[in-house]
Amino acid sequence: MKVFVTGATGFIGSHLVPKLIARGHAVTCLVRDPQKAESLAKVGATLAPGDVTDRESVREPMRGSEAAFHLAGWYEYGIRDKQRMQAINVEGTRHTLELAVELGVPKIVFTSTLAIAGNTRGRVVDESYRVEKRELTSEYERTKWAAHYEVAVPLQQHGAPIIIAQPGVAIGPGDPSQITMYYAIFFRRMPVMFGAKSGVTWAHVDDIAEGHILALEKGRIGESYILAGPPLTYKEAMQMWEKITGVPAPKAWVPGWVADGLSRLVSLPERVLGLRTTFSSEALRTQADYTFFGTAEKAKRELGWQPRPVEETFRETLKAIRDQRP
Repeated sequence: MKVFVTGATGFIGSHLVPKLIARGHAVTCLVRDPQKAESLAKVGATLAPGDVTDRESVREPMRGSEAAFHLAGWYEYGIRDKQRMQAINVEGTRHTLELAVELGVPKIVFTSTLAIAGNTRGRVVDESYRVEKRELTSEYERTKWAAHYEVAVPLQQHGAPIIIAQPGVAIGPGDPSQITMYYAIFFRRMPVMFGAKSGVTWAHVDDIAEGHILALEKGRIGESYILAGPPLTYKEAMQMWEKITGVPAPKAWVPGWVADGLSRLVSLPERVLGLRTTFSSEALRTQADYTFFGTAEKAKRELGWQPRPVEETFRETLKAIRDQRP
């Protein structure tokens, strides 16, 4: 099968492409800079220069594809260039999905995120859960919400052959995301931390990439599938890390309102001076009793998705981080 992929150099995409090639598919990856995507070419992918923000650069590389994965997106908290994030996450999705429909691609998998649910306040939600965009905390959440509900879902409702994947947090060796700052805090043996009641779902990046392929192979057109590991607060996660590594987890956890107050304090110099801190005001707000919790029961039931135990994922990830430390 001829498969087209955007976002192939991202964390999930870079694990997805080798899996597709191993299954015998011919994969074309849209990349902004082919020289920075040589690892994809080495595993057998065809590299096509282009950018999802430039609609016409997507057209020819996608033409004739029998399946398309749209993973391209900008995941970061505390960004200043909101227009750029809008262009990538919303308009880039519009360009890619509309072109896929126009070119008659029979099956399209769009990578949304569990984060469009915003703060679930400890509740473990499923694909039917929906909040309004105004309730969301970060520009990332808002732009991905718009891509999901203002672009992908309306196209589904008009008959487009789109299946939506909603990954939670993907972890594993080589993770470039902001989640890595929690590992850094842990290994620095910080005695105090905030986020005792805040948390995310945790799953191995390879398993989430596999879930995308299962969505293509077994997913029902017009449906969404959460691909998320178990929900754990940061306190629970770090207590597990302590058992795995022997490094003591923080003993004191300050209340969520402290993180909220710090967020308000940091937001002013961010706006006025462009100050960058370890924790942006947006990231701090996600520590104020904020949970991104969702269940993957639908994906397990309909796709046969089976992520590995989270302890195994943590052990591999923490070992890789420890091995890289000076």
